[in-house]
Amino acid sequence: MRAFDPQRRLRPLFGVAVPAVAAAAGSVAAAFLASPVAEPADGEPWGAAFSIASERAGGMAFDGSRLWLVDRGSRELLALDPATGEVRDRLPAPGPWPEGLAWDGKLLWVADSEEKKIYGVSPGSRLVEQRFDSPVDTPQGLAWDGEGLWLADGTRLQRIASDDGTTIVSVPAPGSGGDRGTEMLGLAWQAPGRGGAGGWLWVADRTKDRIYRVSPGDGLIVDMFPSSGPYPVGAAILDGRLLVADRDQRRVDAVELGALPAVVRTDPRRETVTFVHEVVNFGPGTVRAADVWVAVPEERENQTFAGEPRFDPEPAELVTDRWGQRSARFRGADLGPNESLRVTMTVELTTWAVRWHIDPDRVGGLSAVPGDIRARYTKDGSKFRIDDEVIRDAVDEALGDERNLYRMVRRIARYIQDHMVYELSGGWNVAPAVLERGNGSCSEYTFVFLAMCHAAGIPARYVGSIVVRGDDASTDTVFHRWPEVYYPGYGWVPADVQAGDSALPEKQADAMMALPAKFLITTQGAGDSEHLGWNYNSNASWSCEGYCKVVERVWGDWSPDRDGEGVDSIAAGE
Repeated sequence: MRAFDPQRRLRPLFGVAVPAVAAAAGSVAAAFLASPVAEPADGEPWGAAFSIASERAGGMAFDGSRLWLVDRGSRELLALDPATGEVRDRLPAPGPWPEGLAWDGKLLWVADSEEKKIYGVSPGSRLVEQRFDSPVDTPQGLAWDGEGLWLADGTRLQRIASDDGTTIVSVPAPGSGGDRGTEMLGLAWQAPGRGGAGGWLWVADRTKDRIYRVSPGDGLIVDMFPSSGPYPVGAAILDGRLLVADRDQRRVDAVELGALPAVVRTDPRRETVTFVHEVVNFGPGTVRAADVWVAVPEERENQTFAGEPRFDPEPAELVTDRWGQRSARFRGADLGPNESLRVTMTVELTTWAVRWHIDPDRVGGLSAVPGDIRARYTKDGSKFRIDDEVIRDAVDEALGDERNLYRMVRRIARYIQDHMVYELSGGWNVAPAVLERGNGSCSEYTFVFLAMCHAAGIPARYVGSIVVRGDDASTDTVFHRWPEVYYPGYGWVPADVQAGDSALPEKQADAMMALPAKFLITTQGAGDSEHLGWNYNSNASWSCEGYCKVVERVWGDWSPDRDGEGVDSIAAGE
């Protein structure tokens, strides 16, 4: 596997210069392989810390020297050596069913779900010094943010007063969906780093086996990834590491928060994609000239190839547009009634599920965007109209005084999702019209998002793809397009505002940081391409003598490698 070079991600994927025109047969393969991408990390970097002697582990907290752990089986609070997990002390739990645990510098706070109370226990006196009724029926995880307690209850995260439990702030729980609660026993507070604003809540979701990083002010999920075990129940921050206890594995694992890889890739799937674009003339006139352009895909974080794409027939030439997008051009002439120009591209690939770890405090500002990227990807376009009053007003309303680039992007996405609903209909209108009417296709969501980003000076582009529809063996006739945003320090990251148009915080976040293993991305750009126009995957044009009824048919067939042959060798970089 190629070595991971983090600096490579600061350059656009199409940073390698290619000629505007190349001879077809000999040049397609060379040009296709000209722009390799750096390899993402394989899986999350969890490391085993130590085993725990707990029958039924629960919440966890660090007091500066000892790691405290709830043992719900023995109804005790265990003081562990943070290096070895050895039990140094035991305290009786203040209630029959202890869940969450937090340390405020003096007291251990315990949430008891059976008694529905919050207790403050002094490790020194071993006495319960404070108690109050929980503001929720099912108190779970607890955390201390330096001034107050945070409480999870399965559907909400709440900041509560430590004297009487009054709710001060309430935001949606990351894994919840309406009334469907989850079990969040692990809750930890990460203090802001140098130059960071506020702090972060880390949430261990036992139901979904996921770890979430949450903004405490608004509940925004800025990161999420699988837990190391099947039953995460406790979480604590220690020396820049997130420690998570797992009940079933009876183990505490750790991940270095400052060393999370920018990109993680999992779930490889070997597929063959056959993409067809045909132009059929039903007459009665003659199509004197027809052209089809097929976008040539490149390796990206979500896709690796067994070789160059194969075309039938061979293209007349390979051309490159203003965005660096390469297309194979095919020509037909004198197509009489019931004759056609049919083009086929076959790609053997492995698709991957990809997740980006973006730290908002480490994203560079707009001034850190390279000049060539800023100049290219903040331009106006015929579908954008960034100086239109509708777009300018929307940007002002969405952003307010926010200047953190990551949060600016998330605010623009949320504004569009609050003002639009998905509707697949004919035609692609310009961004102001789409935003005013309040509905649109994935392409129209993309146009609005790019228009707002470009108006705000945020570099953004789109990618287009062929999609697995349902089963791995499927046919796609609808396709999908979504935006990407350039974050200094990270590079291009997906921002699928339409896919994230949901009331669920988790789904909103997932669309801004991850791709499932179901796409062949063929196209990148920002519209008005010399060859593809505003289309993606392919484009066509023709001229007729007399009246011609011309029909385009475009589809992509997915055929999985059922035996999995080749996946292991590709994953290993062979």
